[in-house]
Amino acid sequence: MTTTFEVKSWLPPTPGPALRGTVILLSGRGEHAGVYERFGRRLAFDAYAVHALSVSPDDDPAALRDQIAALAAEALAAPVILAGSDTGALHALALVLGGKVDVEGLLLAATPGASAASSAFDELAGSPEWEQELALRSNCPTHRGRLTEDAGFRRGSLFDPVPDRLRAFLELDESEYEALAAPTLVVHGAADLLAPPALATRLVSRLPQGDLVLVAGAPHDVLNDATHRSVAAAIVQWLERLRGGAPFTPIIEHA
Repeated sequence: MTTTFEVKSWLPPTPGPALRGTVILLSGRGEHAGVYERFGRRLAFDAYAVHALSVSPDDDPAALRDQIAALAAEALAAPVILAGSDTGALHALALVLGGKVDVEGLLLAATPGASAASSAFDELAGSPEWEQELALRSNCPTHRGRLTEDAGFRRGSLFDPVPDRLRAFLELDESEYEALAAPTLVVHGAADLLAPPALATRLVSRLPQGDLVLVAGAPHDVLNDATHRSVAAAIVQWLERLRGGAPFTPIIEHA
């Protein structure tokens, strides 16, 4: 039986500017595609098509590969970027590194650690579990309110351990990442208690074409935090650089 994934899409308004690229985004633990509506609309405003998939950590990689390949084949504009948040980021990394999907770039947000470390809860002691999860996820009151009212969001999932199969892709030797030809942007919250920024820094240091964006004050769900506009803008800047091709150089330099 063929597995199908819920897909939500955001496209630039018509009439409007020509489409500049396509982003396929894989959701993280407990999330569904609709959680990324704000992010999708923001990138669509800048003329990038965004297709978000509802993905769980234990989903079949072959089925996920087929769904991504179908979306990539239907993309109306290149470059095609595979993105993911939390365990969705590890799914994306695994598929591209394993040569299962062919894309021009990789965007990894909030790459998770093995599990929820006990130290992440030290300063949240005494709060109800849902309040703890919200505090770890986002500082944005709008996003917190949306998650609280969202019947499709699975509470408590952020505390689930990351499957060994996915976690292994964070623990490869530098030589094993050499097969990753796609330029990669890693976006991580500098105040992420669940997955310390050092994890993202170490990952980028081993990638052949890795760039790192650390977002000051941001917790785990860095694409849906209070700084979501600045984060989206940084991603668009990276996309524009990617569109420019090789050499992969900045468009704007600060004196």
